[in-house]
Order: sequence, then C-alpha cells, then structure tokens
Amino acid sequence: MHTGCTRREWIAAAAGAAFPLAAGARPFGAAGTTDVTPRVAIARCPTYGPELLPAMQRMFDQLGGLERLVKGKTVAIKVNMTGGAIYRLGHAPAEDTHYTHPRVIAATVYLIGRAGARRIRILESCWSTSAPLEEFMLQANWEPRGFLSVAPRVEFENTNYLGRGRNYVRLATPKGGHMFRAFDLNHSYADCDVFVSLAKMKDHVTAGVTLSMKNCFGITPVTIYGDGAGIDEPSIEPHGGRGIMHDGKRQPSRSAPGENDPKSPREETYRVPRIVADLVAARPIDLAIVEGVRSMAGGEGPWVKPSRAVSPGVLVAGTNPVATDAVCMAVMGYDPMAVRRTAPFEKCDSTLQLAEELGVGPRDLKRIEVVGTPVREAVFRYRG
Repeated sequence: MHTGCTRREWIAAAAGAAFPLAAGARPFGAAGTTDVTPRVAIARCPTYGPELLPAMQRMFDQLGGLERLVKGKTVAIKVNMTGGAIYRLGHAPAEDTHYTHPRVIAATVYLIGRAGARRIRILESCWSTSAPLEEFMLQANWEPRGFLSVAPRVEFENTNYLGRGRNYVRLATPKGGHMFRAFDLNHSYADCDVFVSLAKMKDHVTAGVTLSMKNCFGITPVTIYGDGAGIDEPSIEPHGGRGIMHDGKRQPSRSAPGENDPKSPREETYRVPRIVADLVAARPIDLAIVEGVRSMAGGEGPWVKPSRAVSPGVLVAGTNPVATDAVCMAVMGYDPMAVRRTAPFEKCDSTLQLAEELGVGPRDLKRIEVVGTPVREAVFRYRG
C-alpha cells in the first residue's frame, strides 16, 4: 500500500498515542440494542498523516476501548472499494474520493491487532471478478502486503462469490425484513465474532447518503444477487453488478430466499434503502467507522456527474450503525430525521428510518451521546 508509512513508523506513531481510557468512557455495547443510549465519537483529522492513528485511538478509547470488543476474536472488516479500480474523479487517487483510504484501513487493522484480535479479515466484493482481493488492491495502486505487516494473522477475502467457503451462509432478517426475510452470503460474514463496517463519508444518488450501513449493500454476492447470477443455483464466477437489486427485473438465484413481495415497487430509490436496512439487521454491525478526511460530494463515485472532491477532515465511529450514520449526516450538514422528499432523501426513502423500524438503532440525536469533537465544530456541509 503506497501510504508513505512503514510498519516501524506505524508502531512508533501508535506508541505515542497510548491514551488512557477516556474519562467517563464505557465498554462497547452490543450492536442493535435500543435500550441504552448509544455513544458515537467524532474526531477532527485534517490529513492522513501522523495525526490519524492518535485520532482513531482516541475515538476508540472514548467508546470504551477496543480490547473489550475484539480481544481473542475473529474480526471481519468490510471496506469500501466501490466500482472498478480504474475509476478516478479527475486526477485524484480513488482513496481521496470514493474508496476507504488505505491508511485508515491500516490504522484500523493495527489498532484491532494491538487490542488482541485473534484473526483479522479484510473483506470486499471486488467488481466483476473472482480474483483475490489483493489483486484488486494492486490494480488500485495499493500494496496489500502493507496491511499484512501491521498486525498478526491478517487475511483477505473477495466476498462477491463463494470464495474459500464450501457453502454460502444464510442470515435471517429480524421482523421478516422490508424486502428480504434472509440473505445468502459469503461465509466470512458469519464466520466472525465482530463485524466492522469501515466506510467513506459520501453522498449517494440512489440512497441519499452512503455511510456505514450503505457500505453493507456490497456484502451481497453477485453470483446470487447480480445481473449474471445463476437461475436455479449461484453462478460459479461473479459477473457484472447488482442491477437486479436496484431494478428488480428478476429474482435472486432460486437457491436463496426471494423477495417478500415480488410485486412491490421496482424503483431503485424504493428498493435500495430497504435492502440496506434488511442487510444491517440480518448481519449486525458491531463497530461502524466512517472516514471523511478526504472524500467526494454529489455522489458515491466518479461516474456521478456533477460531483466534486472535498476535505471534511473528520472521522466518526460508534457501535450502533444507525446512531453513527445519524451523527455523520449531521456532520455533513443534513438532518438525520429527514424523510423522503427532504434533503438528502429528495428521491428516496431514508435508510436510517427504515433500519430504525427494524429495531437496529436510533437516528434522533437526542437519543445519542456524542463524544469527542462536538458536531457543531465538525460540520462540513456537503451541499455548499
């Protein structure tokens, strides 16, 4: 990974960031619980330089300390590398606009490893290929060996197909779900004790915003839920995107549960937010991290016009994804209580509202404890 940091530099930086447990910090809570007030941490971080690791360490301490969450456990980290590795917004590297930055990934892996995780898996559904995730990273001009060097027992998996598993795993959606009662996924999303969504802070043309929850839209394998999916059984190789999840022109492979109501609206602005809410209810996020040190506004990738590169200089983390995304929305200058026909959900339903209806967590800032940098000091308005 071309991050400008060697393993020795990462360790040296971490040694200088050995913060004690923050005053008043509480243990990590169980994801999806609504009977306690979720805590979300904000940190100002203007660059991906030496201040990054201390800022992330401070956030995790304010949440109660990573060791309580990951020690002795297998941790799966879903990153955001949406689209093909060659897409660029102007001349900016993908990690400066629409990909999770490799330095943020490396810092997360390092801190989780230092906290005692038994195994760490970095996961992403690589676009239209069964090639290893490491190969996809190389195409993005990253050096995957950099991630291997910052913690013991780091693994990679391309989850867009069966991968190393013998079978897909079925995860049920509580309350029956809005669109799907269950999903068939790569084994890595069940074969873990802790699931981390490591997302980029961005707008989204179909879902309004893409944060820790929308990042999980990509956990669905296209061999089952994609345009090239098999009819009766999953296809062997992943081809194309998840068009059928957007437009509903066909059902997933018959081996997996179909839609609850195949006659429901086919509009993507109706379907995508509901599918995302179902996914995060079926595969709960135990730790949500959203990085907006540098990002883009106007859409989720360079293919969205018009869009522009931005530098919010902020990091957000929490153990409840709805609460975390609500705080992110406030930082972006949006109202997390917004509903359809109000910004940023002018054309779609709110994923936060839909996930809240499934009991995943609260979106009302009055029901969320924000620690670290106050929202008012972190605001970076994505719309002017």
